[in-house]
Amino acid sequence: MNTEVDVALAGESDRRLIDGLAQFHIYDFSEFDPAESDDFEPRADGRFEPIPHFDSYWREDSRLALLIRRGDRPVGFALIDAVTHGGPPVDRGMAEFFVLRKHRRAGVASAAVRAILTRWLGRWEVAVGERNAGARAFWPVAVAAAPGVRDLTTLEGDGVHWTGPILRFTVEA
Repeated sequence: MNTEVDVALAGESDRRLIDGLAQFHIYDFSEFDPAESDDFEPRADGRFEPIPHFDSYWREDSRLALLIRRGDRPVGFALIDAVTHGGPPVDRGMAEFFVLRKHRRAGVASAAVRAILTRWLGRWEVAVGERNAGARAFWPVAVAAAPGVRDLTTLEGDGVHWTGPILRFTVEA
């Protein structure tokens, strides 16, 4: 199998694929929610609620849907917006990032982050959920290792708008 990682803008024809991958992403998040919570529960049709603003990633210029491939296989996606979780405005925010479990710990996610950050320069924010220990370990290392990253700082969410670390940084050519 070709193990090269590629990140490309998702077209309309990729929307259904990313929607399907998003179901696994949402399922993965369900383990971080207390069992008594009503969040992250499947609907009567067996699917989870869609990612907020999902359709807007194909309609709005300020949002990007990206498909991550390993060789010729789709293995994940990223959704990028310009939303901040507190603080000054940003050019880009990592709204959602997902790599299938089978392809984790093989450098796929790190390669995808490098590809994304070197293509979309500017002021960035990555907010990481407090309960997601894997993401808390991954993101600071992946961002710091990407070429062109400057002024990386980590803030703590206010517990109301966001609970967990918020990475803010600039990526330059």
